[in-house]
Amino acid sequence: MTDPQARPDGPQTEADSVVLDAKGLRALAHPVRVQLVGLLRKHGPSTATRLAERLGVNSGTASYHLRQLGAAGFVEEDTERGNARERWWRSVHRTTWFNDPELAEREPDATLAYLQSVAAIYTLRTQQTLNGLQTMPRAWRNTFDMSDWALRLTPEEAAALYRELAELIARYRRDAPETAANAPEGAERVAVITQILPELDAPAASSLPSDPQEEQGSTTS
Repeated sequence: MTDPQARPDGPQTEADSVVLDAKGLRALAHPVRVQLVGLLRKHGPSTATRLAERLGVNSGTASYHLRQLGAAGFVEEDTERGNARERWWRSVHRTTWFNDPELAEREPDATLAYLQSVAAIYTLRTQQTLNGLQTMPRAWRNTFDMSDWALRLTPEEAAALYRELAELIARYRRDAPETAANAPEGAERVAVITQILPELDAPAASSLPSDPQEEQGSTTS
């Protein structure tokens, strides 16, 4: 998703980012709104009709959610493109950060709805790439990867892992519609999706069978 969830001890947000407050969290607690913001950030300004076609909804639905996003400060009218017949919208920010544990506790329903929307969009983007994998040029097809590593960490180690990943990704070129023309030849948009998923019900090593013959099977992660 275009909306990373930052940890409280994560890196500083960019100048063109928005940190969710209660109003913003409630405004984004709808999957269509999360997708609309993502599309405007990915492709640049657009109309409700064009956005509706991408999402498979009617233009009235898209218009309604764009107005709600506008009221919350996530999108605004692009008056330079709009006219009496077409209303254009653009994203106000490049990224969204959600880094307030107390807010998550105060707004559990909105938090869950927002994060479920983000997770669903990540899954959709992965599936879309898989659907087009066989028709990609070999050079790009060979870069595709879906991997997972099972680690046993303390909360502090997991937070450190997140910081290190964020610092590594920050060394590479960010994508934005207005800067794409200046990218090197052959550069394409690449989505890097990170997920740190605590699995607190995973058994500790001391509770596992000590004799390999006692094991009933194994998992990949």
